[in-house]
Amino acid sequence: MKTTLDELQTLVAVVDGGSITAAAERLGQTVSAVSRSLARLEEKLDTSLLSRTTRRLALTEEGQVLLSRARKILDSVEEAEDQLAQRRQKPAGRLRVNAASPFMLHVLVPLLGDLRARYPELELELNSDELNIDLLEQRTDVAFRIGALRDSTLHARPLGSSRLRVLASPAYLKAVGRPRTVADLAGLSLLGFAQPESLNDWPLRHPQGDALRITPSLQASSGETLRQLALAGQGLVCLADFMTQADRERGDLVQVLIKDTVEVLQPINAVYYRNTQLAARIACFLDHVAERIAGCAWVLR
Repeated sequence: MKTTLDELQTLVAVVDGGSITAAAERLGQTVSAVSRSLARLEEKLDTSLLSRTTRRLALTEEGQVLLSRARKILDSVEEAEDQLAQRRQKPAGRLRVNAASPFMLHVLVPLLGDLRARYPELELELNSDELNIDLLEQRTDVAFRIGALRDSTLHARPLGSSRLRVLASPAYLKAVGRPRTVADLAGLSLLGFAQPESLNDWPLRHPQGDALRITPSLQASSGETLRQLALAGQGLVCLADFMTQADRERGDLVQVLIKDTVEVLQPINAVYYRNTQLAARIACFLDHVAERIAGCAWVLR
């Protein structure tokens, strides 16, 4: 019997998920069905592909060889489906999108209703990570990066920039007093990022330069967590306009130290790996996002 695409998909899902249970959830199958599929594949190939221990699954040497080929085969099938869909002018298939949770929640999610209505055959998979991921390793089609790009192997589509501001809730400022100078930040509650430390460089002019490295009183890994803390009156925070535009318009957050603020714009790029013609499902998604973002009040070009 010949190896099937479903069996190759099962192997990839088990490796990417780290367990048979995770693969079953990803594939929408039962754990026993995934186990049987792996067993059939190993029986057909007459070799062991995975070493099973009580703690984890590990690929054998034969499994590593097959996994590499399986990824290429599945990618080729996906590309063929894309080309057919493009000829029909009906982009279809799974589209894996990754972004930091603030960008996902405040920018992408509000744009997806129109996209899904326009391209009903697209199957979206949305994933959030606060730090940059490896697109190939995570099998991601498009990722959104905030800030300067460092990976030169990626194709990038600039979408604009977003200004940084130091903000606080009116309730917090009423309780502690509004800072009039940068020196007044001493002794106040400063909300900052756990990592990377560069995100704790606030765009404030002071005697030593135009960027103030703060020592956070309270740290978080996510900008959305810091936003919620600021809204709750827990301190001052430095965040981008794309996630605080509505808060500032409502007066829930207000900018402080305006005269001492240096204009710092964070570039926003959509990035992807493609050495050939861009897949239809990716192209239509990027066009839609770029079109909608262009009309947002917070975006600068």
